[in-house]
Amino acid sequence: MYLLGTDIGTNGTKTVMVDEKGNFIADAFVEYDVITPRPSWAEQWPDVWLDAVVKTVARCVEKSKVNPRDIAGLAISGLYGGSGIPVDRDIRPLRPCLIWMDRRARKETQWVKDNVPLEKIFGITGNYVDSYYGFTKMMWIRNNEPEVWEKIYQFVTPKDYVVYCLTGELATDYSSAGNIGGVFDIRKRTWSDEMCEILGIPRRMLPEKIYKSSEIVGKLKKEFAEKMGLLSGMPIVAGGVDAPVAQLAAGVLGPGEHVAMAGTSMCWGTVHDGTYLTPFLVSFPYVVYDDQLIYTFGGSATSGALARWFRDQFGRLEKEAEKDFGIPAYTLLELQARDIPPGSDGIIVLPYFMGERSPIWDPDARGTILGLSLYHTRAHVYKAMLEAAAYALRHNMEEALKTGMKLNPECWIVGGVARSSFWVQIFADVTGFDMKRLSKDVEAPFGDAFLAGLGTGVIDKPERIKEWVSFRPIIKVDPERKALYDQYYALFRELYEKTKDVMRKLAELM
Repeated sequence: MYLLGTDIGTNGTKTVMVDEKGNFIADAFVEYDVITPRPSWAEQWPDVWLDAVVKTVARCVEKSKVNPRDIAGLAISGLYGGSGIPVDRDIRPLRPCLIWMDRRARKETQWVKDNVPLEKIFGITGNYVDSYYGFTKMMWIRNNEPEVWEKIYQFVTPKDYVVYCLTGELATDYSSAGNIGGVFDIRKRTWSDEMCEILGIPRRMLPEKIYKSSEIVGKLKKEFAEKMGLLSGMPIVAGGVDAPVAQLAAGVLGPGEHVAMAGTSMCWGTVHDGTYLTPFLVSFPYVVYDDQLIYTFGGSATSGALARWFRDQFGRLEKEAEKDFGIPAYTLLELQARDIPPGSDGIIVLPYFMGERSPIWDPDARGTILGLSLYHTRAHVYKAMLEAAAYALRHNMEEALKTGMKLNPECWIVGGVARSSFWVQIFADVTGFDMKRLSKDVEAPFGDAFLAGLGTGVIDKPERIKEWVSFRPIIKVDPERKALYDQYYALFRELYEKTKDVMRKLAELM
C-alpha cells in the first residue's frame, strides 16, 4: 500500500508519496506568497492553500503511476495558522487568515499582560501571551473588525479548512488546538471555559471535535477525488501543526531527542511528559501519544526567510545565473561566503525581521546589522545572516535547558535549510550540538504520510517511524569555531538588550 502526506507551508505546499516502509515514490511542490499589507502584518486567503493541496496531490499521484486503489490515505499538516480562518455558518471565509508571523495584536497582548496573571494563564494553558498566539489575533479581529466578528461561526486552521473542503467534516487535532494558546487547557486536553470567558472568545467559535493526529476525520469527496486522481471515499487523516509533524518525521518519540525544523522560520523542539513547561517557550500535545506527550518548542520568526530576503534584495546576479545555468542562487552566495571567518569579521545580525517569537516575545524587535565597515562585502553580510539564525536557535535551546531538560548531544535538523551543509555546520558550531541530517530531505510531509499509515492501519504503532528514517554522516562541532562563536553569541544577546527600547520607539513611529 502507498501513503500520501501533505504539508501546507507558509510559502509553499509539498506532497510526498511513500510506500508502507517509508520509501519515497514521488513528490510535488507549489509555491505562493504571503500578503503583507503593513510592516509585521501577514495574512493569507485559504483558497491558495486548497488549490496548492489539490495540485500537489494530483501531480504526485500522476508522477507515481500508482493505481489509486493502492493508496491507503492522506494526512495533512499545516503552518501555524494564528487566528485561523474566520468563517461564517456556510464555512465561507470572512477575511484572510492572520498567520503565525502576523504581529498586529500588540494592544491585545498588553491587555492580557495587564489583566490576566501569569500564573493563571500559564497554569491552565502551559503557555503565556504574545501576539504570535492565535487567541490574541482573534481578540484583534473582535476589537478592530466588529462587522467581521459578528458573522463568525468558527475559526478554522489552514489545514483543517482544507480537510473540511475535502471531506465536509469540520474538526481539528490536539496539536493545532493547543498551539492557539490562551483558551486550551493543556492538561485536560480541551478548551478552557474559564479562559474563554476571561478573554472574551466564545467557545462556540472553537472546533467542537478534536481528534488525535493519527485519527481519520472523514472520507474524500467525489469532486476532489476526480481532481486529485484518487478514489472517492479515501480516508483523510487529521494531521497536525507542521513543526511537531516534522519532528515525528525525524523519528522523535522520547525525551532527550530534539529537532530543529529550519524552513522559512525556525522551530526547535523536544518532547516530554509535561514536566518541563516554561512561559518562554511554546507547549502543546505531540502528534503521537497525543494524550501523554507534550511537544515544547522555541520558534524563531525567520530562518530561511533571511537567506531568501537577501537573495531577492541583493542577489540579482545570482538569480540570473540560476536561470541561465541552473546553479541555485543560494549555492552561489554560499561559495562567496565560504572563506569568511566565524563572526563575519565583526558583523552581528539580529534576525528579527518580523518581530520575534520565543524566547524574547517581542513584536517590536527589528532586523539589525551591526559592525559594517568599508572593508565588508555582500558575502560578509550574507554569512552574518546565516549566523543570526543559528544564534536564535541557541537562544531557544538555552531556555529549554534552564527548565532542567536533558538534551542529547546530537540535534536532528530537517527542512529546506538542512540541504545546505555550509549552513548546518554554522548551526553546529554556534550551538555546540552536533547536527544529524536525514539521508533524504524529508520534513513534515514525510511525517504526514506516517500519520496516514497509522490512521488507516497500514502501520501498527508509532515506533515504526524509527524504521523509516536513516541518516547522513553527522556534522560535528568544531571546538575552535565554537569558542569564537561563544564570544559573538554573548554580543548578540547584549545587542538586543541594548537596542530593544530603540526598536520599540521605531515601531511606535511606524
